[in-house]
Amino acid sequence: MGEQTASGVGPAGLDIVYERLGDRAAPPVLLVMGAGGQLINWPDGLCAELAGHGLQLIRFDGRDCGRSTHFDGAGEPDFAAALAGDLSSLAYTPADLVADTVGLLDVLGLDSVHLVGASPGGMIAQAVAVAHPGRVRSLTSIMSTHGDRMTPPTPRPDAARGVPGPPPTTRELYAARMVAGASVGGVAADLEAVRAVAEGA
Repeated sequence: MGEQTASGVGPAGLDIVYERLGDRAAPPVLLVMGAGGQLINWPDGLCAELAGHGLQLIRFDGRDCGRSTHFDGAGEPDFAAALAGDLSSLAYTPADLVADTVGLLDVLGLDSVHLVGASPGGMIAQAVAVAHPGRVRSLTSIMSTHGDRMTPPTPRPDAARGVPGPPPTTRELYAARMVAGASVGGVAADLEAVRAVAEGA
């Protein structure tokens, strides 16, 4: 169906760009990507396969991602301070992202959904399920955590390392950085698919 825009989403009144795949009468599945990931970060093949099995898929660009509302004038957040509990430098908090997610359900007229979140999107999905249990038919949290600092670290710390160097300034440099990042730690990845998504982003 292509990208559409939901306007006036949540208390912030955001524009959220989304795609709806599959039969609108089918059980709805809302896909919540994390860490600045766009709707295109949910693989097309996965979405098509799920829609082919009788599900309606909704994937979206969250705030500050892709074609949804951006907070360009917010300034750089102080992540060290935020981790220590001082949230004053943040333009928004995880609670705002939860409100955005529920607000999108409201605008789309969905009383409840199967909720799937990846990485920080998994944390958002968990928070939605806790705060709004009646809106969640089931919860799937992928590559995520519940945020407790007592949770053991990943068994492969080298896999979490970023690619060193300055931020990329061109489309080509961005795509190369994402491909390099997908190669860190010897984790198998379809590098051409990574490049295609990076170029799309």
